[in-house]
Amino acid sequence: METTEQQASASSSIENPNQLLYALMITAIILPLSEWILSVSLPIIRDDFGIAADSAAWIATAFTLPFMMLMPVYGRISDSLSRRRLLIMGICIFIVGSLLATFSTSLASLMVARVIQGVGVAGLLPLSLALITGVFPPSKRSQAMGLWSTVGPVLGVISPILAGVIVAAWGWRIGFVPGVIISVVSILAIHFMTPASARQTQYEFLKRFDWLGVVLLSATLVSLLFFFSSRPITGRPPLQDWRLILATVFFLWLFIRYEKRRADPFINLHIFQNRALVIGSISAGLRMLALGGGLGFLMPLYFADVVQLDPTRSGFYLMVNPVAMTLFVRYGPRLSDRFGSRVIGVGGFGIITAVMLIFSQLPGNAAHWLIVLLLFVFGTGTGLMLAVLHQAALDEVPANDLGTASGIYSMIRFLGSACGAAFGGVLLQVYLDQSGTSQVAAYQHVFLWFAGFAILGLLISMLLPQINLKT
Repeated sequence: METTEQQASASSSIENPNQLLYALMITAIILPLSEWILSVSLPIIRDDFGIAADSAAWIATAFTLPFMMLMPVYGRISDSLSRRRLLIMGICIFIVGSLLATFSTSLASLMVARVIQGVGVAGLLPLSLALITGVFPPSKRSQAMGLWSTVGPVLGVISPILAGVIVAAWGWRIGFVPGVIISVVSILAIHFMTPASARQTQYEFLKRFDWLGVVLLSATLVSLLFFFSSRPITGRPPLQDWRLILATVFFLWLFIRYEKRRADPFINLHIFQNRALVIGSISAGLRMLALGGGLGFLMPLYFADVVQLDPTRSGFYLMVNPVAMTLFVRYGPRLSDRFGSRVIGVGGFGIITAVMLIFSQLPGNAAHWLIVLLLFVFGTGTGLMLAVLHQAALDEVPANDLGTASGIYSMIRFLGSACGAAFGGVLLQVYLDQSGTSQVAAYQHVFLWFAGFAILGLLISMLLPQINLKT
């Protein structure tokens, strides 16, 4: 297999790798912009369609399911097909989904549009990670990864405010329009700024691709998420429909058995022998569980139900977290150079744990300045970990496995996000349905659960390789 040194040698053939980085930074705008706008819109969409919290969670999950399931597919086929063309194709699909969401007139049509959006942007993260890791030599990779990673937090500064203004003035459907505009710009950037070395294609690969493996893995993940939030799907209470957990175990067993027997499997299971990839991916998944559930899903509802904020003010408050991420995301790799990735991972999860514990004790009339301060601290913890976990997971992956490894890493990250939204919706509805539990107390209980998830992330991140990112 190709070593890291060989990757660096190959990257030297790219005349201007920074040009590729700039194009990928434009493309990286699409996902955070769309998701922040949805977060601000979620309470209004919930009230518009008159749905419960666990059903509202599926507005996010309908996007995240195909998004995370197709990440390994994009990553795997990108090892043989043009990453440039795959990026453009995915963005075009996302545009279609966004336009359908803009004109949706029912919850069902919105769900379909969200699924199409997820299918389209599933390749953005694994393809970008693989391109950056493969093009930049180790000495410059940390800086490139850190710069690329700042796009999400920076967009988080703008997007909540933009969403609040748009939703308050024109309604939540118009909130999908900015994503379409940025998508068109990113297609042009990729077309003109992607180097020729990223455009080689082997279409014969599609004929022998392990599509059955994709179906089996997808069935496993769908069954698992249906188990977490089964009421809107099967009518059974969440975490109690054991048919779904049995189906999850069955499909997982079939997937592993089938992949072991294939000469060219969808996911070569040997890749999970890479300890750094496994630990880094699980840590990143738990980080995204806190972001997707505790912040992306729960916090907008908390602002609407407990703090009584309108969409515009909610957008301003949500902006504080990405402001902190923007300020601290580039310091993560620098601190890791000095103290190692394990210290940064443990420290980041420690910060998240502390913030969730404090939220679990806040009264309904808590001072707004304290809430803003907590969101800033939360963003500091998640920002410090972002680029560090990216590279800690992928740094030791051979070049010919980069696409697959990036896809697996990205899938596990957003499985955490999907689980976070599902858990948040289920837990909130359970506590709201309990007699004698006030609305404030229900949110406090759910925040306490997310503190527990963050503690789990802290323990797992203690197993991260204690590496210096410049070595």
